[in-house]
Formats: sequence, structure tokens, C-alpha cells
Amino acid sequence: MAFLKSVLYVIFLGIAAHYIGEALPRKWFLWDRFPYRAWKFERNGRIYDVLGVRAWKDKVPDMSRVMKDMVPKRVGRCPKSKEVYILVKETCVAEAVHVVLCLVAFPIYLFWRNRVGILLTAIFIICNLPFIIIQRYNRPMLLGLARRLEQREERRKHASTDPVGEYRRRT
Repeated sequence: MAFLKSVLYVIFLGIAAHYIGEALPRKWFLWDRFPYRAWKFERNGRIYDVLGVRAWKDKVPDMSRVMKDMVPKRVGRCPKSKEVYILVKETCVAEAVHVVLCLVAFPIYLFWRNRVGILLTAIFIICNLPFIIIQRYNRPMLLGLARRLEQREERRKHASTDPVGEYRRRT
């Protein structure tokens, strides 16, 4: 019975986390503020290279591939800075959801109240950690891309509104 309760609790958490995560106002998630801003020790996400994140990050399940109401977690062929900033916010939301899932894992122990409960709680937390690491790894790179795209868009905007510069380029 405890096993069934644990499984049902984990299923409930997964379903609830999806809908709550989608419902959260994106204005709450500021990538340049605590806790989403990269810490100095993270070296803009490069610290996670030690864990080989680049090799395994695309192999973990991605709910946005299954749930069509989610923002796809991929940058398109010709992205605009605005689209990349949306994806950056989504990394903040995903990180928050997985951190909360780690915190609400402890009731699993209440179903077992022994070593099995401790083990299952630890497994649930450990299974969520890679998703937090992926968000912290991807966010600085996405921010760099968004800023480069923003600069390029700004240059193109100025070039299109500068008739003298346009004339010089054609001649």
C-alpha cells in the first residue's frame, strides 16, 4: 500500500508541477536576480562542463516535446532576441519547478517511515537535480545568444534607417 501511495504521490506531483509551472506569471522570473542569476563559481555555466552536461542534457526527458502547451525548449533556425529571452524565462520557470519538486519530495518518507522512504525520497530528489543543472547550464549561454541577436537586430535597424549608410553600401 505504501508503494502505491508513493507512486500516486509522484504522479500527482508531476502532473501538478506541469500545470502550476505553466500558470505561473513569467514576470516573476528575473534571470538577472537571485536565485536565477549565475553565481560566480558557476563561471557562466562552464562549471557544469565538469559534469559533462553538454553530452547528456539532450538525452533526458523534455516535457515540451510531449506537451504542446509548453514553450519548445529549442532555438529555431533564425531566432529573434525576443524568442530567446522567452526561452531564458522558461529556464527560470523550469528551475523553480524542479527545486520545488525536490522540496516536496519529503512526504514520500511519510508513506514508508524507514530506509525505503529515505531511499525513495533521495531518488526523487536526485532525479530532479539534472534538470536544475541543465537550466543553470543553458541560461548563461542563451543570455549571451540573446544579447548578440539584440546587437545584430539593432545594427540592422540602424542600417535600414540610415539612407547615407545604405547609399555607401550600394556603391
